[in-house]
Amino acid sequence: MKTNYWVVDNVDNQVGSIEEAARLLKDGQVVAFPTETVYGLGADATSDEAVRKIYEAKGRPSDNPLIVHIAEKNQLQVIVSEIPEYVEKLMDAFWPGPLTFILPKREGLSTIVTAGLQTVAVRMPNHPVALSLIQKAQLPIAAPSANLSGKPSPTLAKHVMEDLNGRIAGIVDGGMTGVGVESTVLDCTGDTPMILRPGGISKEELEEMVGTVLVDPNLVDEKEKPKSPGMKYTHYAPDAPLSIVDGSPEFMQKVIEQFRLEGKRVGVLTTEENQSFYEADHVIVCGNRKDLKTVATHLYDALRSFNEQSLDVLVSESFPNAGVGQAIMNRLLKAAGHRVIKE
Repeated sequence: MKTNYWVVDNVDNQVGSIEEAARLLKDGQVVAFPTETVYGLGADATSDEAVRKIYEAKGRPSDNPLIVHIAEKNQLQVIVSEIPEYVEKLMDAFWPGPLTFILPKREGLSTIVTAGLQTVAVRMPNHPVALSLIQKAQLPIAAPSANLSGKPSPTLAKHVMEDLNGRIAGIVDGGMTGVGVESTVLDCTGDTPMILRPGGISKEELEEMVGTVLVDPNLVDEKEKPKSPGMKYTHYAPDAPLSIVDGSPEFMQKVIEQFRLEGKRVGVLTTEENQSFYEADHVIVCGNRKDLKTVATHLYDALRSFNEQSLDVLVSESFPNAGVGQAIMNRLLKAAGHRVIKE
């Protein structure tokens, strides 16, 4: 399959490229496009045939639900059957933006999108290219991250090309994404919202708007049937096995030295503050600990860049499990298969 490629740095000046991509979506094809979180792999959410192509391209198991992306709030009328009052408040505060709501679904969506559940995940992305593409297609668009299943999510169009060139109909290159980690997924089927996946909007930000917000106690329980996209199977993993080090930089350097004594080439994921502590075969700086949003923005690109080196093992610092740090640790633990080395 030929993968079309359009560079769109201004939606007003490059309408033709977006219209061409939208036509492919209308024809039941799969097109990757940028959002403010990561690149998404889009298809018509009302078509079983189109949605199957997403799973085929990603190599993703079909019992993992997808997020439906919309460009206008009135599209919700054909997707969900009920919107609680607190959800309306959160939509007003955070949409468009990196917040996905789990709500009771209406008939008409592909059952493959919802993985057989009676709920649907829906969000409105905060990116001009994504919004324009969805508006031109006049369809709700199912879109998981545009990577091969299990690999780090793409924050640049080149990441999509690396994984999916020849497997999908098109890629819209809108530059680097901003948030860097996927949206927060919020279960809104009960009286009190519950975070099923931490992401671009923190628990603290949500609670400022609606009071108590719960966190799913089974967040890391792989046995549960997922209500949230991205919560089943290994995700975000680089090629070399990754371990998270829970301890001081001095302790982490001892871990590195032990691996090197075993004859292994070691890669290190660190931050600006701590990079001088580490002697290893390859060190990648991923943002600043004083501003964890910078870590989130560069996390997936950093994990992918390790694959360009000949490394046997990877070690990463741990991060505070609050604010956007909760999303960072969720992704790192997934990437590491929950391997943690404690001081």
